[in-house]
Amino acid sequence: MTSSEKVAYLRGLMEGLDLKEDDKYAKLFNAVIDTLDELASDVADISEDYVDLTEYVEELDEDLGFVEDMVYGDDDECCDCDCCDDDCECCDDDDFIEVECPACGEQICIDFDAIDEEGQVECPNCGELLEFDIEEGCDCDCCQEEE
Repeated sequence: MTSSEKVAYLRGLMEGLDLKEDDKYAKLFNAVIDTLDELASDVADISEDYVDLTEYVEELDEDLGFVEDMVYGDDDECCDCDCCDDDCECCDDDDFIEVECPACGEQICIDFDAIDEEGQVECPNCGELLEFDIEEGCDCDCCQEEE
């Protein structure tokens, strides 16, 4: 039973009481029933709007997924070698590497662009100079283990 149907039922019960229109209880009941009727109507309108908005958001999500695929391509593969499965950690972010500084022991994320031509970067926590062996080609952990 909907809210509107429940309000109509209450209105019928009130009318069954045979109260006179100028009776103070009849006025109170009529005001309460009218208020409930307006609230039930508002709830029905909000429910309809909610359904419409839900459908619209789902359409936007599908469209955004299509745009993401067009812009970022297929993220299923982290490199062209097809060696990785979906759980490969090298797929998390291709622009950064997370390492532990041997001097201070802190985990730091280093942007590949921040590593200079000699393969060195300074630890932002302690200032220790960290060296990296940067090789061209696939830097995937899976491929590095095979070499």
